[in-house]
Amino acid sequence: MKIGVLALQGAVAEHIRSIEAAGGEGIAVKRTEELQELDGLIIPGGESTTIGKLMRRYGFIEAVREFSKQGKPIFGTCAGLIVLAERIEGQEDAHLQLMDMTVARNAFGRQQESFETDLDIKGINEPVRAVFIRAPLIKEVSPSVDILSTYNGEIVTARQGHLLASSYHPELTDDYRLHAYFLDMAKEAAAAGAKE
Repeated sequence: MKIGVLALQGAVAEHIRSIEAAGGEGIAVKRTEELQELDGLIIPGGESTTIGKLMRRYGFIEAVREFSKQGKPIFGTCAGLIVLAERIEGQEDAHLQLMDMTVARNAFGRQQESFETDLDIKGINEPVRAVFIRAPLIKEVSPSVDILSTYNGEIVTARQGHLLASSYHPELTDDYRLHAYFLDMAKEAAAAGAKE
């Protein structure tokens, strides 16, 4: 499975390392035409407004929406979660508007309030180590969105069909099981595409 990591900003090398540890092939994506050869795409953390601007500048908004229409999985982590969301609290313009959820930016506060914890994630047997850095929160989801994990009663991991989102940075630990979960989503999507 070839998994691309959008290389406009964020922890690209760390995501590629996690994908490869999970048994996939990781590719840094810098041009829209590179999306065609991928089985899945990760939108990493960084600063969501900057990522959104760069995506617009380089034609990624429409290209990623088209990628999503093909049923290919997309995983947004931290700022990538904000980029995937249909609605952002206190902001009129969302970015990709793919995942039916409302998110809040920097919901856990600034950088100094960053922390690590273990999360129970639906579909993964043992708790997963999660690193929260100026993390957003998923404030509200539609019934079509599956809540995979919460922290202190707040939604921090969710899935809607071929879309996966986490408030935290799974790539900043040696625990690659969430990337393995995403690889499984890519395998399921590829198998479904082959049947059509």
